[in-house]
Order: sequence, then structure tokens, then C-alpha cells
Amino acid sequence: MANAREWGRRSLLRGAALVTGAAATAPLLGRTAAARAEDGDADALFKAGEFERAGRAYEEILKKDPKNVHAARRRGYVGLLGNKFPDAEKYLTMALGLAPADKETNRLLGDCYIRQDKFALSVPRWQAAGEDVYAKWFGAIRGEAYQVHGDVGRAAWTELDPFPILPASVNGGPQKRFTFYSRVPWLGLSAKTAKEAGLEAVASQKIEYAGREIWHYFGVLESFRLGGIELRNVPVQWTGDEEASSAAADGIIGTWILYHFLTTVDYAGRSLILRRRTPEAARKARADAGRAGADPLPMWLAREHLLHSRGSVADSGTRVVAMDVGGTGETAAGMAVETAQRLRVRTDYDRPVEAYAGGQPVISYPCYPHEIRLGDATAKHVYCYADKGGGAGGFAFAGAAGGAFASADEDPPQGEGFDVLAHFSHSFYKPYNVTLDFTGMKVYIARGKAG
Repeated sequence: MANAREWGRRSLLRGAALVTGAAATAPLLGRTAAARAEDGDADALFKAGEFERAGRAYEEILKKDPKNVHAARRRGYVGLLGNKFPDAEKYLTMALGLAPADKETNRLLGDCYIRQDKFALSVPRWQAAGEDVYAKWFGAIRGEAYQVHGDVGRAAWTELDPFPILPASVNGGPQKRFTFYSRVPWLGLSAKTAKEAGLEAVASQKIEYAGREIWHYFGVLESFRLGGIELRNVPVQWTGDEEASSAAADGIIGTWILYHFLTTVDYAGRSLILRRRTPEAARKARADAGRAGADPLPMWLAREHLLHSRGSVADSGTRVVAMDVGGTGETAAGMAVETAQRLRVRTDYDRPVEAYAGGQPVISYPCYPHEIRLGDATAKHVYCYADKGGGAGGFAFAGAAGGAFASADEDPPQGEGFDVLAHFSHSFYKPYNVTLDFTGMKVYIARGKAG
């Protein structure tokens, strides 16, 4: 069976809802860990989401111990979280030189390259990390990937629930029904849409889900058009199982598409807006957000596609939270049961919600924090989930996939490696428009429709 991290990458469109892995949230920092963070301990700072301070602490370690693989790797990861590619490459290459076979370093450096569309450079890194599917897939890309044609693409949603539906075209064909979700990395297609597009697989993988074997295929799409934007030479994934394809959507747009643009997810205006990442577009986005009274929030990108910022639940104080933009679900946020208990969040244990993720059962409980917050965007006494075992985020979880790790002496084989207080999901964003600036690594959340 594919492990939790692999399941998180190989999401399916299934039935009338999306099923995807989500990293588990970690409980609130314990007193010992919090004290270590205050004292400047590099690993404690990183775990607490104090990434800039952690980066400086790792640099101090490297000055005294230049052969410290862990410090070099972590310093590179800090750079990667903020899309600071020169820093990420410098320190990850340093770590690779110290331990060429280290899988985690190779994964992070592979991610660093694909974010910059340097797919050929990423191939040996994925091979060394044991990610053969990625190595074959990215090795098959010829020429420039993600070629952008047009300046602005705006697609109005025809539906909002259970998940947003918008029109997009594949290989110049008729409009198809697409959704989007930031917990999915790639552009994904249903089996029918892939067949109609004449796609040929360059890599494939079999996974097990809920007792079934399902094949996933990976190739390169000639053209994807959304509004006035066309992308050419696009890595794409599809499933070979018609039953595992959604009856409600023909495909799903993941974070890899979103981060090639200055992206606005306009929930209040029911549209997805993709703009070229230019200084002029960024200035306009900042000005629009300022007029709407939205201050910039930090944004971090972990594990190839997972969005994070800073927010709070009840009286937690500001912590790192996951931003699960898109997807589906009635809940505004999810958190670990332990977190809900420590924050004294009202939780209804008499009405458990049972589901499956990655083939494993997951139990969640309705809960109602007095407030959840991202910057100035708030929701009070809103319906959320508290998840047994630590899962959170949207509507399906990968169980053991993330959060904190057991030892500071080695990085986690899966998950983000830092504590995540909660996942803010679909329903939270409905009164707002959310602009994701992947150049400045800022997020702007403004009430009402986008300008």
C-alpha cells in the first residue's frame, strides 16, 4: 500500500467529492518545546514556525560545525519555504555534498528545481530520493514547461458547493468542468478527459485505496486554457479508473498551476483569477488589498504544494496554520482533538464523523471555537472538526502524514516537519477574496469581491 506521503501526492477525483491526503496537524507546543524556542534552539524555533529566527540559528551552527548535515538541510528548507531559491540551493547543495545519499535533501532540492521549472536538474534528485515516478515524468518534459500565453485569466464559478466548478479547456477542446484545491499538487484529469485529449503516459503507478487497486498515469499536456490564459507543455496526472474519476468534475487544478501566477481565489465574487507574475500585477494586488483594509500575511510553501500562513484558533495566539484553498466541505477549519481540548473548544463527541483517507479510517468530531482568524479575516462559533489522531483540513486526511517528528536529529520522512495548529478550509473563505503572491510570498485576504 502507498504510504501516507505517497497518498498525499496521488490524490483522486472520486464520486461526487474530492479525496486527497492532508498533513496532520500537531497539537500545541508543550512547555518544554516552547521554552527551547524562546532560548533560540534552532530545531525548536523551526518546529514552532519561527522560520527566520531558525534560519539564523542554523547559520550559527554551520559557522561552528560546517559539516552539520542537519543544519545545512534545515537552513535550505527554510529558504525553500519562502521561495528564496538562491538560499535554498546554496544550503541544500551544501547538505548534499556532505551526504549525497540523503533522501530528504534530495527531495527538497528536487522540489526547489521544479518550482523554478528546472525539471531536467530535478531528475537525478528524484532518482536519489527514490521517487522514480517523478524522475520519469519530469525527465520526459521537452522544452519549456508551463509556457504562459495571455495576461489575465478569469473563470467564473458555475457552482460553489460541494466544491467550486469552473470552465476550462484541454488541448483546445470544448469547455470542461474543473475544480481546484491547494492540497493537490498537479493538474489532474479524469480518465475520460485524458482519453479525449489523447494523452500518453510517460510514467505510471499503482496504489491501493480502500481495498482497490487503482492506476495513476503521468504525462505532458499540450494546452490548458482558463479564461484569457493558456498554459502549454503542462505536466498532468490522470487515473485509469473511470469509477475513481469524479462524476461532478472533469479535472482539478492544483498548486503547481496556481504558483505560476499571481492568483486570486475570489470566493465572494465566485471566480478564479490568474495573472502573470509581474511587478505591475503585484503592485496592483497590494494596492487593492490595502484599499480593502487587508494587511499582507506571510505565506510558506511546504512539500511541493502545501500553503501555510499565520492564524489563530480560540486563545491559541498566532501560530502556523495550513491554508487549504478550494476543495470541499462544510467545515471552516480542522484541528487535532488534543488542540481543541487544550484550547477548551466546545466539541461534540456524541456525533462522530467517520470517513476514509488513504484507505484508513478517520474519525472527526464537530467542534465550535469561539473564533478562528487569519489576519483580519475571522469566523466566530463556526462549524469545525476536531480530529482523533491529529488529522485536519477539509474533508479527508492521510492520518500519519505530518506535523511534528520524533527526533531533532533527523528530518521527518514525511510531513512538513513543523507544527501546524489547524487547517483553514473551503467554508472559511466564502466571505472573502484571497490573493496568493508567490513572488513576495504574501497572502492577502480581503472581505467582499475582488476588484
